[in-house]
Amino acid sequence: MSSNDLAATDANFEHVRVEVDQPVEHAVTIVFDRPEARNAMNATLNAEAEQALEAIEDSRARVIVLTGSDEASTFVAGADVAEMKKRTPLEQRSERRPPRLYERIENHPLPTVAQINGHALGGGCELALACDVRIASADSLFGFPEITLGLIPGGGGTQRLPRLVGQGKAMELVLSGDMIDAAEAAEIKLIERVADPDTLNEAVTEFVEAVAANSPVALSYAKQAIQASSRMGLSEGVEHEFELFIGAFSSDDASEGIAAFTEDREPEWTGR
Repeated sequence: MSSNDLAATDANFEHVRVEVDQPVEHAVTIVFDRPEARNAMNATLNAEAEQALEAIEDSRARVIVLTGSDEASTFVAGADVAEMKKRTPLEQRSERRPPRLYERIENHPLPTVAQINGHALGGGCELALACDVRIASADSLFGFPEITLGLIPGGGGTQRLPRLVGQGKAMELVLSGDMIDAAEAAEIKLIERVADPDTLNEAVTEFVEAVAANSPVALSYAKQAIQASSRMGLSEGVEHEFELFIGAFSSDDASEGIAAFTEDREPEWTGR
């Protein structure tokens, strides 16, 4: 799929924008843009984001950034509670049965980066957790307020959060519904990097540029291998890594990368 075709996927979108070759070449940024509701996740936003992710799989992209619009001044403030109130339990089960946006982000073949430019609460925090790397503005806030509504996180938060911060800290956050700032989120390893609000774009661009310079084949295999570390035992994981290594070694990109290294030049990746 060409850049023009990919950009055209959001022509009829209401709450999502797709920005091709942003913030750097070979990157695609998905912007949540529902400012009147602080990017609360309704059915429309979810469906549009899922369509965008699917289209990116057929593009020449190498990395995906997810962020909130400047107008919304937030990442994602959570689920649309007003919309959820209208559903029966059976309707909610049908509407939110996996695979959902969370799983589509986590299982996407390309690396995903959450550029957290404000509140990431409830479902918004779960979206960030589903990404591979999280870079946040220093004025961002994180939390799981579902418990205060008589609910629990339902987008994978109770499963992904303990894997990052440990069971005790996950219990503390989920059971209290308390919010924490970006500094504490980084301290407990919920996010990887913190940047000043004025330099968030620069920090994300620097990281994404480093990722996008690499082979899309190797990036996909590396993502799969690292994810396996939390799903498999050590021996099984090492065996899985080896098979992925052989897959990467068999690619045209590996031949090009080795040739470029020995010839002291920059590689030209084809994604094959």
